[in-house]
Amino acid sequence: MENIALVVGASGITGSNLAEKLLSKGWETYGLARNPNNEIKNLKPVAANLLEIDSLRLALADISPTHVYITTWMRNETEAENIRVNGLMVRNILDVLTEKKSVKHVALVTGLKHYLGPFEAYAAEGFLPETPLREEHPRLAIENFYYAQEDEVYAAAERDGFTWSIHRPHTVIGQAVGNAMNMGTTLAVYASICRETGRKFTWPGSAAQWNGLSDVTDARILAEQLIWASTTEAAQNEAFNIVNGDVFRWSRLWNKIADYFGVEAIGFNGEIHPLEKEMANDREKWQEIAQKYGLKEALLNRLASAWHTDLDLGRPIEVMTNMSKSRKLGFNVFQDTEETFYELFDRLREARLIP
Repeated sequence: MENIALVVGASGITGSNLAEKLLSKGWETYGLARNPNNEIKNLKPVAANLLEIDSLRLALADISPTHVYITTWMRNETEAENIRVNGLMVRNILDVLTEKKSVKHVALVTGLKHYLGPFEAYAAEGFLPETPLREEHPRLAIENFYYAQEDEVYAAAERDGFTWSIHRPHTVIGQAVGNAMNMGTTLAVYASICRETGRKFTWPGSAAQWNGLSDVTDARILAEQLIWASTTEAAQNEAFNIVNGDVFRWSRLWNKIADYFGVEAIGFNGEIHPLEKEMANDREKWQEIAQKYGLKEALLNRLASAWHTDLDLGRPIEVMTNMSKSRKLGFNVFQDTEETFYELFDRLREARLIP
């Protein structure tokens, strides 16, 4: 049977890169979102609200996917609400698809909060997980919407007989507009504002993140692992970490990013300087920059997610991820992290999203 992919969340940073990769490999690919991505050539857009099951049934009436990739989530005020809403979205899509009897594999993208918990859990309560993070680490005894999403996949797999894979990236770096978590573009926008205004490119995070080792996940390598796991028998019914495969220190990379944009870098100076506060009054400035350089997106909050960058860079520990599990099974794709950032910045300029 021909491979037919349904990418749930195809307008996001993970879903859009995955859709492009699937199409490049010759897959028939549908992209589901509330506001579908119409910019990817040959992607078949599907407009639907994951919280409205009747909307899903109507939108998917004539679509019978063999592979489902769930790459989306919705941010809510509390973790309890995160659990309810995000669990429901996964349950709804799988409940609608059970009627098709076409699904062979479901891949779910979560993240390292599987091990770290919500930021408040280990920052406020002093919880320090063991690193490097490994897939066999047990679930934390705290509320976590990733666990609810996983459980929905496990239950539907048992009911319908499809295989599954869970993918846990670190911070995903890639091109997207309107994404809730987008560190790479956020830093590019911040650096562009610094260059235009003469401000210094000031490190917003903690000493532990500045001095410690870290890793990130290129959206393209995440796409490669999603496709690999969904088509490799040895990878069925497993959870996998996914990062670029190298490690770095922000104390080096911050200065390299500053050099790329031609701005002066200021490193950790004993205090945290939240980026959300630093960029709080930059909406009008970005509109001016967008008009001056003819950029496609003048709304700052469509490009920058300073709150998420602050959470990542403000962690009180260094965070590294072990990749041994998928490596042993044959997934050996590697991505240089400095090139990840430079190539993203180049693409953002080509797309006229930054000057």
